[in-house]
Amino acid sequence: MNQVNLTGRLTKDVEVRYTQSGKAVGGGTIAVTRRFKNADGNTDSDFIQYVVWGKSAEILSQYTSKGTLVALMGSWQTRSYEKDDGTRVYVNELNVENFDFLEKKSDSQQSAPKSQARDPFANKGNKSNELDISDDDLPF
Repeated sequence: MNQVNLTGRLTKDVEVRYTQSGKAVGGGTIAVTRRFKNADGNTDSDFIQYVVWGKSAEILSQYTSKGTLVALMGSWQTRSYEKDDGTRVYVNELNVENFDFLEKKSDSQQSAPKSQARDPFANKGNKSNELDISDDDLPF
């Protein structure tokens, strides 16, 4: 069974593009902290590429930004393509089928929404703890 569940922080805003047929496709990288410390006593992170399709791509882009803690669920895929110079390139990535928001956007992000769509956390009693961090505190 090919099932992958990752919890981590987005390293940048989700980049959404549209195919020629008009289908949304988004992607980026998620930083996933390892459970164990290395020989130096520090924790390492893995930076894993993901792709998300359709309405899910638009929603993930709309309600998240760089540094947002999310859970991404899906399947692992390896694909390849040929560059203009004839070189074959292989890409490994998480094909996102589902996701969960693990924290609410900070007040500063809510004051400048990306669109007029409904806030998925509104009236749901979500009492998640917000982190008081700046971009300088993030490892990515």
